[in-house]
Amino acid sequence: MNLNQIAMLQKFKSSIDQFRSNHPKFPMFVQAVAQDALVEGTIIEIAVTSPGGKHYSSNIKLKEEDIELMKMIQQMNV
Repeated sequence: MNLNQIAMLQKFKSSIDQFRSNHPKFPMFVQAVAQDALVEGTIIEIAVTSPGGKHYSSNIKLKEEDIELMKMIQQMNV
């Protein structure tokens, strides 16, 4: 790993810490979902409303390989 990659990882870690500080309930929500709902067939839906009132939404139905990816991300402890 070169110095640029290490610097990017440090910046990423700092950004994650700031996000957790700004939104303290969100990590608890994600942890609860990870413990109880990460199974094949679970539907994850996300909705976004811009300050101007424009609404976007989408969903995905989890497949086994999606769950494996999420487990790998959890193991990174981010």
